[in-house]
Amino acid sequence: MVPADDQGPGWAYTIGLWHSYRMPEVAIFGLEMAMSHECLNNLGAATRDGTPLEVEQARADVIERYAVQLKLVSQGWHRAFFGQTIDFYRRTPIPFLQVVWPDRHGRFPWEPHSDEQVRTFQPQLWQSPKDHPVGVWTQDL
Repeated sequence: MVPADDQGPGWAYTIGLWHSYRMPEVAIFGLEMAMSHECLNNLGAATRDGTPLEVEQARADVIERYAVQLKLVSQGWHRAFFGQTIDFYRRTPIPFLQVVWPDRHGRFPWEPHSDEQVRTFQPQLWQSPKDHPVGVWTQDL
């Protein structure tokens, strides 16, 4: 877990799903740490119990009352956000999925009229770093 600070929102990610289940690692951005931890644990438990993690998959078993979307993370982001995973596996690339959460009306960042918070608190890691909108997530690239 990487907590929020004066530079921007925090994020959390798994280490071990690929090793244990040959499923992609998952990451979530912009939620409170306790909520992020719970979401990743829910996905990990479902994976352990046989529910696969798939690109573009909608999941209603992660956040109460809301479905999330799993998006494939572009490899260009791995070093910026997932260094401990790289250290653990001692190689790249390991597949990563971003858990994208909707606003309170169920709209995702790519949908018209989604709340600004849902767009700014989550990076768009399914895009390459060069195509990502400039903002807090790209300032150190």
